Amino acid sequence: MISQFSVDVAHFAGEATSLHRTQGDNGPAWIAYVEQSKTGRTLYFNGRGLMKLKGQRRGAGGGNYVDMETGESFWVSGVKKNGEDRHWAGSGKVLVEAAALSEYLKIIRAKDLDTSRCEVTNSLRQTDIKRLSRLANSPL
Repeated sequence: MISQFSVDVAHFAGEATSLHRTQGDNGPAWIAYVEQSKTGRTLYFNGRGLMKLKGQRRGAGGGNYVDMETGESFWVSGVKKNGEDRHWAGSGKVLVEAAALSEYLKIIRAKDLDTSRCEVTNSLRQTDIKRLSRLANSPL
């Protein structure tokens, strides 16, 4: 699933997801594939383990996920069909993972990427899921 990550991020394994890091409104944003833990409470993306916040809790920056190592707040959601995947108050381009580009274009029903709002990236880091899983499941 493709996800949007802003620090703005979005969805789950096998689907494109939107992700945003919530540094005010201008954190980085991605459309990318993420991997999900067995329980579904942790997403793995770009070298990070993002833990879902429960209920109405929000991270310090207003996100719905928090980086298990740094405490940074992220907003993760599904990709919007209208292509408006950047936080309404945010600025800057959304980075679209090259591997997720064709699925993203299908979702937004576009032939080409709007390069005034997005750019393709191949620079996402591998995620050491085993290490992050051990960290998440270790005693305090």
